[in-house]
Amino acid sequence: MFDFVRKHTRVMQFLLFLLIFPSFVLFGLEGYNRYNEKGEAVAKVDGVEIMQGEWDATHKQEVERIRQQMPTLDVKLLDSPAARYGTLERMIRDRVVAAAAAKAKLMTSDQRLARELQQNETIASLRGPDGKLDMARYRQLVAAQGMTPEMFEAGVRADVSARQVLAGLGGTTFATPAQAALALNAYFETREVQVARFAPAAHAGNVNPTDAEIEAFYKSNAALFQAPEQANIEYTVLDLDSVKKSITVNEQDLKTYFEQNAARISGKEERRASHILITAAKDASAADRAKAKAKAEELLAAVKKAPDTFAEVAKKNSQDPGSAANGGDLDFFARGAMTKAFEDAAFALGKGEISGVVETEFGYHIIKVTDVKAPKQRSFEEMKPELEAELKKQQAQRKFAESADAFSNGVYEQADSLKPVADRLKLEIKTASNVRRAPAPGVTGPLANSKFLNALFSPDSVEKKRNTEAVEIAPNTLAAGRVVQYAPARTLPLNEVKDRARERLVAARSAELAKKEGTEKLAAWKANPASASLPPAVPVSRQETQKLPAAVVETALRADPAALPALVGVDLGDQGYAVVKVNKVLPRETQPPEVAKQEIQQYGQWWASAENLAYYELLKERFKVQVKVPKPTGTEASQTQ
Repeated sequence: MFDFVRKHTRVMQFLLFLLIFPSFVLFGLEGYNRYNEKGEAVAKVDGVEIMQGEWDATHKQEVERIRQQMPTLDVKLLDSPAARYGTLERMIRDRVVAAAAAKAKLMTSDQRLARELQQNETIASLRGPDGKLDMARYRQLVAAQGMTPEMFEAGVRADVSARQVLAGLGGTTFATPAQAALALNAYFETREVQVARFAPAAHAGNVNPTDAEIEAFYKSNAALFQAPEQANIEYTVLDLDSVKKSITVNEQDLKTYFEQNAARISGKEERRASHILITAAKDASAADRAKAKAKAEELLAAVKKAPDTFAEVAKKNSQDPGSAANGGDLDFFARGAMTKAFEDAAFALGKGEISGVVETEFGYHIIKVTDVKAPKQRSFEEMKPELEAELKKQQAQRKFAESADAFSNGVYEQADSLKPVADRLKLEIKTASNVRRAPAPGVTGPLANSKFLNALFSPDSVEKKRNTEAVEIAPNTLAAGRVVQYAPARTLPLNEVKDRARERLVAARSAELAKKEGTEKLAAWKANPASASLPPAVPVSRQETQKLPAAVVETALRADPAALPALVGVDLGDQGYAVVKVNKVLPRETQPPEVAKQEIQQYGQWWASAENLAYYELLKERFKVQVKVPKPTGTEASQTQ
């Protein structure tokens, strides 16, 4: 076989060309890469698939956005199965609305785009005093989001077009006062009730199961006595701190870095200044602004003639309420603390000097620098520890991508052990016992990460004891592990759980006895209402539950008001049974006009939301939405990384 290949190289090249080239013609090289990178389809909207890679990338961006907005938030809360599924649902919604916008040919004009950008506060802050947009800062802003200005503006156009899909529906929604009153009165309704509770605990002393009964209960409820699967594992983590440990900074590099950055690291120069402000709003007329400027120039001439009177002039004439009483004093400030025009003027002055008239968005200023605080220049030896830490951090950030590639390749290529990659990158191998699929309470790091745990309990890891792939558990943090010993889920033997089985059986039978007592009382009291022994009546509503179980409150409020007073029974499961006597509906207090108006508005918003949701469900049907991954169950949804 191999001799044939060696002797007929040209023939084999031609055959391979025939086999491979048509695939590249049909799909393209990028198609191959994209297919491999994006994984399997997780949903489909209007015939277009959403791939696993797109879902992962979008969720990662969402987590990063929220993390920047709320730095103190525990990031692992954002990567639960429920949170990830929520990201997928938002992606599907965006695709559905975008498809509807395209189908309806809803376009966004250049004028509408310009208005939308003008309303963006972040972009508005990039405009100079002349109203022109600082394009360099604008490009930096959108580049930080991984986009060009054209990409960003295309996204804004798409968003505006998509909003039009639901805007028409929302604009036509209204609720009359009569409709709102009917719904709100029903929702806020209060009823007078008497509740008799029959608790299982009152019957527990009468339940004495035999060993045979306990064994029968154990066998018929084996799922209640399962030990979950668990594993003993070893794992290693690559992060910036571990990369730093492998970096050695030589003395000469530190000295060079000191010479280049000493001024920056030592601190910022600060100025203390006083000012006189004559206010002029940005939207003021040209005449009003000219009048304010003339007043400022008049005051400037006065303080130039007598600089020592600056504080007195500021007290009498400055229109800055925060500093006028203090003679215009603004205390010390560094660069970046003031608006740019003010800052440039202040830092161009020497101590005791007075500026000309400086225009800002607040009006016209006269500035006097009263003190200059230069940062203390520290020696190389004083700054050496800081310099070394900062240089190591910078080098670690640059080296991390290279180390991450080596880590990912290493755990894959030598899949039967973590030692080779740990030795190569000088990482510590850690161990953990009795690890389960769900994060244990209080754990941190990789063992609190659901993606890492799912990788550990994958068939390849469990059955073949291979390394997991490198899993990103946090920004600039990768983890890989392997199962050393695995114990599958199993039913615990009766002798280990006999006490627990007895407790459960007693509780179940006690609840049955409580229900039996309650149903018998209900029947007797219905037959002879005068014999009913009930506690005092209390008012109950959805807002005032009197700490009653939700099922009791809902049953009381659902009783037919035309048939009151009425006796109803409520099965509370393992909490026993309740008999509820609903006496009457209590009239709702008349609300103040402003509260009633707010309630009607709130009802209108609820109704609009309901109509929007119904329309969205219709659009999902129209564009044949398919979700190919299961929605997390209640248990999964509560698990976090």
